Amino acid sequence: MKILNLYASLNGNTQKAAQQIEQACKDKGNNVDTVNISKSEENIDLLSYDLIFIGSGIYTWLPGKKMMKWIESQLEHARVNGLILPGSPRIPGKFVCVYATFAGPHTGKAEAVPGVKYMGQLFDHMGITIADEWYFPGEFFTKNNNQWLAEN
Repeated sequence: MKILNLYASLNGNTQKAAQQIEQACKDKGNNVDTVNISKSEENIDLLSYDLIFIGSGIYTWLPGKKMMKWIESQLEHARVNGLILPGSPRIPGKFVCVYATFAGPHTGKAEAVPGVKYMGQLFDHMGITIADEWYFPGEFFTKNNNQWLAEN
């Protein structure tokens, strides 16, 4: 099975989750391509993988800015290359698991749901079946949040 493990992490919570996913896949004898999209802006041939994991921290109900930029770029690539079809027919044998890390100091997991749904739409539109959605509570980041979020 060919596995892609995509993530964007701003303060380390999502990176920890991605590392655990990578190790679990390797422990089962799979090869895994792990990509921190915060450090890579290239388009990826998503359909060349059987299983994809994609995760991001959640900030004000959405994925981080770098993840959102990557998704927008991939979506445009898919549109230009005819990979988005009317009715989004399922492609057999192609699956994605979408996950988020979140602090949720106000409403808990409910704060992360919109971000996970947002990330999943790229794959759903391409016909890749969303196999599962995962939500990982992380640490609440308090170091001048507003300035830090504006910069990242």
